[in-house]
Amino acid sequence: MPSKSSARLAALTVAAACSAATTLVLVSPAHAAAVRIHDVQGTTRTSPYAGQKVTDVAGIVTGVRTYGSSKGFWIQDPNPDDDPATSEGVFVFTSSMPKVAVGDSVTVSGTVSEFVPGGTASGNQSVTEITKPTVTVLSSGNAVPAATVIDARSVPAAYAPAGDPAANNSVNGLPLRPSTYALDHYESLEGMNVQVADTRVVTATDPYTELWVTVKPRENASRRGGTVYGSYDAQNTGRLQIQSLGATADFPVANVGDVLEGTTAGPLDYNQFGGYTLVANQLGTLRSAGLERESTEKQKNGELAVATYNVENLDPSDATFEAHASAIVNNLKSPDIVSLEEIQDNNGATDDGTVAADVTVNKLIDAIVAAGGPRYDWRSIDPANDTDGGEPGGNIRQVFLFNPERVSFTDRAGGDATTAVGVQRLRGKAALTVSPGRIDPADTAWKSSRKPLVGEFVFRGRTVIVIANHFNSKGGDQGLTAQYQPPVRSSETQRHQQATLVNAFVKDVLDTQKNADVIALGDINDFEFSGTAQILEGDGELWSAIKSLPKSERYTYDYQGNQQVLDQILVSPSIRRGCDFEYDSVHINSEFHDQISDHDPQVLRFHP
Repeated sequence: MPSKSSARLAALTVAAACSAATTLVLVSPAHAAAVRIHDVQGTTRTSPYAGQKVTDVAGIVTGVRTYGSSKGFWIQDPNPDDDPATSEGVFVFTSSMPKVAVGDSVTVSGTVSEFVPGGTASGNQSVTEITKPTVTVLSSGNAVPAATVIDARSVPAAYAPAGDPAANNSVNGLPLRPSTYALDHYESLEGMNVQVADTRVVTATDPYTELWVTVKPRENASRRGGTVYGSYDAQNTGRLQIQSLGATADFPVANVGDVLEGTTAGPLDYNQFGGYTLVANQLGTLRSAGLERESTEKQKNGELAVATYNVENLDPSDATFEAHASAIVNNLKSPDIVSLEEIQDNNGATDDGTVAADVTVNKLIDAIVAAGGPRYDWRSIDPANDTDGGEPGGNIRQVFLFNPERVSFTDRAGGDATTAVGVQRLRGKAALTVSPGRIDPADTAWKSSRKPLVGEFVFRGRTVIVIANHFNSKGGDQGLTAQYQPPVRSSETQRHQQATLVNAFVKDVLDTQKNADVIALGDINDFEFSGTAQILEGDGELWSAIKSLPKSERYTYDYQGNQQVLDQILVSPSIRRGCDFEYDSVHINSEFHDQISDHDPQVLRFHP
């Protein structure tokens, strides 16, 4: 994945530039007078009054947003109807600083519109709003309508209805069934004052002052307090994003497993960065669970330890070298081979044609030595400038670190950015034609994406072929809360092509030497149950070793309340059949607010 910060900043820039274009106004000549909020919201996801002017919509102000590009306030009707599908709250978009306060009784006249956070191309659901408002304050200091409780009992077990095939699988026009589907339940509360209580944090506080909790503490719980995403049909219905209408400094700084004790309450919003969000004007008190970073075991003399670690756009200007070095030495116990992903060139995002990364890599190696680790040697191949995706100008690539006191690298000249590595037979064994080399770098499967780096290593006389990968990111996929159900995962098309090429290469190795030790590892950017993983595994050429862990421990990344697998180590049959390997996903980043990368590293230990 791209870094969370770069992706979010880019999205915010786009949203600010395109906000006017992301409001769906269904023009109608009708004019509705004195309608109620539940009339505006209706029984589907889009308002029956979209595009129409409404007059004197009455409600009590429940929350005021004074920051960002979506300034405004929420109102709620204190006298609800008896239809559970109709929300009694709505957002009033003012664009400038609102001139109301919580507890004001107001009437609002304006135009009803459906705003799509992130733009219509995102596939997101829309938020029903009253825009261009004229607001009349009738009185102040009124009691705010009681918050609707969101808890394990109220949220259905089923996630979302299947979309309407006649509407490109959109759920927008379907009648809401809030007692049947979780997304329908949340939609039926859009804009209303809601509350959760004593909720466990399942995604740590991020730089944008938000975190995720679960209202279903037993739902696919991980051993360390998170919620595991185990299949496309187990989206985890209890996840809910928490933001705040208060001061940033007052927002809790939480790790996974911490608890927001007491009541957290405020309007229920919907945004492009996770969908339904409780925007709190009352926050619970944080109780720390004391989560600690994990450390793996040290490999034994006869064991080869191979690791993968995405260091998130590491370049010489970063301040994280010491922390990454400490992680490699103290938490990963100095693996014999480390595949690093997202190593940037020597001047980072400066786009001046620089592609070499020796300054970046050697700075990390020196930091590892200073942390008490070995002086690693390294191998990599510089990409052609601006061809491998990632942050523009950064030229991210995979790099092999290896401890020359325990493992040797077999160098075979000729590998470069455009030369394809092949397989040959030498003395009856499979060998690379170039080492290091890249798999089919000219194939369109690798367009604007990282090419797999292949290296030939020797440990105690046994050859091990390692393939370092960083597949195409999930950018462009529709979110789990999209209006299209099931959401479209457009990015996996390229990953499937990439997995096909890597599997074919591994098959060439195994056709040459049936019992060859082959490891394909890295940031696969896809789940262990995904089609990408199935293609990589093929007919048994590879097997994802994270599946050796209990399901509650299978995660390397934490995204929108779902702990999930993006990083994998896949092994050939000779390694799997040995039955003496150990696999560890070492949780040092994804669960923590002060992470140095958004990925957790993994380590495989085995006897070649």
